[in-house]
Amino acid sequence: MKTEKMKGRNILIAVDASENAKRAVQYVRDFIGGLPGFHVTVLTIISEPAEDYFVNTDERNAWIGKENAAAKRILDEYRQMLIQAGFRAEDLTVQAVIKSCASIAECILEEQRKLGCGTVVIGRRGISKKEEFIFGSTSNKILHAARDCSIWVIE
Repeated sequence: MKTEKMKGRNILIAVDASENAKRAVQYVRDFIGGLPGFHVTVLTIISEPAEDYFVNTDERNAWIGKENAAAKRILDEYRQMLIQAGFRAEDLTVQAVIKSCASIAECILEEQRKLGCGTVVIGRRGISKKEEFIFGSTSNKILHAARDCSIWVIE
């Protein structure tokens, strides 16, 4: 029982560089506001292209370095936003994961299971109905594939 209670207090916020992702962090900041007993992980997935996408290893490493630097800036901003709202530094984790993903949604849910998070918070990506039909929506995929956790989709 205690493990299940702790799982519910372990929150994963999946982010990217979008305004909707920022609103997801702001929502958690305002809703929980540093209440004791919660742990928040702010996660961004960097979807690595296939090996043959790059001409050589140097090009691949340069791409990874650029993506990592951009992710670090975003994660640092969100971390500071949560600390200013009263979250203790030890109750926050920020993480950029570089991996090959069939879909970003699958990678997010894989990390959710690995971290034992009881709640996943995502921003609803502002794509058109046509784009959603062709490419699918990450938030929609997470809503349908998630098991054993709560999903908060922030508009």
